[in-house]
Amino acid sequence: ASSPDEEWPEAEKAEKLARGAALKWASGVFYRPEKLEGLGQYRSRETQRNSSIQSRLKSTVQSYLEGVSAGLEQLRSAAQEVQSVCQDLGAARWALLDSADRFQGFQQMRALMAEHVQLASVVQVLPQLFSVHEVFSHTLQLLRGQHLLEAHAELMMMEHLRDDILSQLHLRGLSSAQATVLSYFGGLQELNDSLAKQLWDIVGSSLRLVREDPVLFVTAVRIIEREEKIDDILLLEATFLPPGRPKGWRQKFYNVLQEAITGAHFHAACMDAEGPGLARHLAVLQKDIVSELHVVKDLMVQCVPAHYNILRICTATYHQGLASHLQDILREDLDKQALFLLLEWALRVYHSPEMMGHPDLLPEVDISALGPLMSPELLDQTERKYVVKVKASVLEWMQRTLEVEFKEWFREEEPETDHQGFFQSALPVIVMQMLNENIQVASLITDSLQQKVYNMALEELEAFLGRLREALVQCGKEHQKDRTTPKYYVSYLLAMLNNNLTLGSSVASLHPNTAHREVPASLRAALDRMQKKACQLLLEELLLDLQPLCLQLPSRKWLSGSQLVSSMCEVIDKYAKDFSHVRKPVFTLLLMESELLVTSQYLRALMQKKMVCKSEEERGQLCDRLLQDATQLRELFSGLGLDRSQQSLEAVFALRELICLKDPALLSLEVLGFITKYPDVSDEHVSTLLDLRGDVSKEVRHMVLEMMAQHPQVLPESYRPIFSTILIPAPELPFCLRKGKCA
Repeated sequence: ASSPDEEWPEAEKAEKLARGAALKWASGVFYRPEKLEGLGQYRSRETQRNSSIQSRLKSTVQSYLEGVSAGLEQLRSAAQEVQSVCQDLGAARWALLDSADRFQGFQQMRALMAEHVQLASVVQVLPQLFSVHEVFSHTLQLLRGQHLLEAHAELMMMEHLRDDILSQLHLRGLSSAQATVLSYFGGLQELNDSLAKQLWDIVGSSLRLVREDPVLFVTAVRIIEREEKIDDILLLEATFLPPGRPKGWRQKFYNVLQEAITGAHFHAACMDAEGPGLARHLAVLQKDIVSELHVVKDLMVQCVPAHYNILRICTATYHQGLASHLQDILREDLDKQALFLLLEWALRVYHSPEMMGHPDLLPEVDISALGPLMSPELLDQTERKYVVKVKASVLEWMQRTLEVEFKEWFREEEPETDHQGFFQSALPVIVMQMLNENIQVASLITDSLQQKVYNMALEELEAFLGRLREALVQCGKEHQKDRTTPKYYVSYLLAMLNNNLTLGSSVASLHPNTAHREVPASLRAALDRMQKKACQLLLEELLLDLQPLCLQLPSRKWLSGSQLVSSMCEVIDKYAKDFSHVRKPVFTLLLMESELLVTSQYLRALMQKKMVCKSEEERGQLCDRLLQDATQLRELFSGLGLDRSQQSLEAVFALRELICLKDPALLSLEVLGFITKYPDVSDEHVSTLLDLRGDVSKEVRHMVLEMMAQHPQVLPESYRPIFSTILIPAPELPFCLRKGKCA
């Protein structure tokens, strides 16, 4: 057997802890001898406390024992009661088994009772069933007499009777009998269709009826609302839906009203889509829509429930119908007037106080939430169509203007002049006015359309300048065939230069936004090409008059002091007087180009190998003649207003220095300075000038050409070429007889 300490280790541990605590307490209290005197008091007090603890423990244990005894007594009592209940349940089971045969009799009685209830229900509705066809006839008469509320009441009664019978059959699973009931009530569908037809006819004429006879329209709305309530009830029950339900007559009301509005205004198949016809059509639409919205707002709204939102529905219908109608019209091939009219009407008139923004319609009528009448894609497409039509019109007009201008060049009188005496024609005014008018018209619609037309105008102006340039070329060809035609060829070329300046200065004013008035680079290039071509034709005309004189250079007669250059100055002065009829920037340009032309022709004549100085005396005469000619020409151009810094005659003076040089051995240095100043001088040019001197040996020539090879020149960007345009005649082949084939 195990010891108590082994059975209760916790108790042993607790006792040891208690003894240790007591020993610690005692050693703390009695560690001095004088404390031992109170030992008896401590013992007595601890004895009393132990007695008290033991009495409480005994009381607690006694209380627990009494509770356990009472619980055991209750368990014994409960066990007896459960046993009694089991006995009673067993007795009840046997009693139920004995009564099972008697319950079959009650089942038969229940079936008889259900059959009795059904027969009683049938007996109750028999009078109504027998009177169905009579009610059908009466309802039909009411409909024909437009007694719609009474007819609808009888129709609802018949439908309720039919639906009640069908519901009962459905609940009892007698689906086969439903066909018989539907056949018996077959007249209901005819009555329903007849009533619906009258209702939709009334709704279709609602805008007229609310002004003439609102009672009929209100009656139709009341019937529609009755049917909606029946639909709602049946849908909520959701056990059985009779045939034809839900009718959805309120939605049908909206559909019929929308179809009536659309059909009355937006199905004009034979509408004239051109000019006045389209304008009249849009004016009628504007008037009718505003008038009918007044009727809806002031009258129809009072005839329907508020939840119909009838004004909003009608406004949206007009808006959507118009949007679709405009798309149909835009599918036609419209001219620019019709396209402009549609754009203006859709973007300006439609939102204006004359239409949807009418003071009498605001604030109830609000189209801001309906979106634009024309989508951004359709608007952009329509604007592009309009620009194409305007472009064709502008092209035709410009071509006609160009043809008239071309004919005027061949007139027997000079072009007109402005108050300053500059030649001009009406061409710039006509062209710019036409382009500006189209841009201004487009600005009445949208900024995007204005920008599109502006871009088109610049493109067409650029193309027009190209055609005008071609016309100048054609006129020049005609003039080459016969210099007397046109009679005032030079004057009209000058007028074209002034016109070109006017067009260039007027382009910036086309753009409505002053911050974006930049002339595109391509258009500037076209204006520049036009100016260059006119100047080229003028210089060619000057050249034709100068060439007979230049052909006489150089010659012995010229050296001896002919009036050749004086004659050239007269020709130049004559042309300069003509050039005075052109505005300043081009006048200066023409003077510079004329001076360069004279210089190059003069130098070309000297390099044609027509003459070689035979003596120092002839070289002296040549130097004097070059000095006189160059000085006379320079004074002429200076007197005409061309500054010396803008002249190229200095090349003649420089060339003279080469001719006048006394010592040929110094030619290398002189030529180096010459080619440095005129880097487009070639070996052939220098060689020809050395030939003109007539005293240059082969060694000196070789030395000069070698020096040029060692000092190649690069043309500066701002350099105006002079010698590069002068071609040196090819040397004749040796051992040739005359100009024929070699022997």
